[in-house]
Amino acid sequence: VQLQASGGGLVQSGGSLRLSCAASGSILSIDRMGWYRQVPGKERELVAEITSSGSTKYADSVKGRFTCSRDNAKNAVYLQMNSLKPEDTAVYYCNTDLNNGRYNGRWWGQGTLVTVSS
Repeated sequence: VQLQASGGGLVQSGGSLRLSCAASGSILSIDRMGWYRQVPGKERELVAEITSSGSTKYADSVKGRFTCSRDNAKNAVYLQMNSLKPEDTAVYYCNTDLNNGRYNGRWWGQGTLVTVSS
């Protein structure tokens, strides 16, 4: 199983970016999917997550600005980030609770860097 994330980059404060992450490989089922972020010297923190039924949860710092969605047919999760702030600068990681028949647990994708300039 692989999680491939994309969509990071450099954007000015107030701008928007859309992150995408798709799971591929031998997949029996996918439950929650989500995004975390990490800056050097700090712990990785939850940004947003979405259950298989579509319920979402957001960090207080991104509520009203970020939207997490998923496409179950594509085994994909997205993060639409609007009104970006310099403090949103971080490496963003997607993850999912996935069962591939051998392991039923949390899988992580590689990070994608988001840089917001002031």
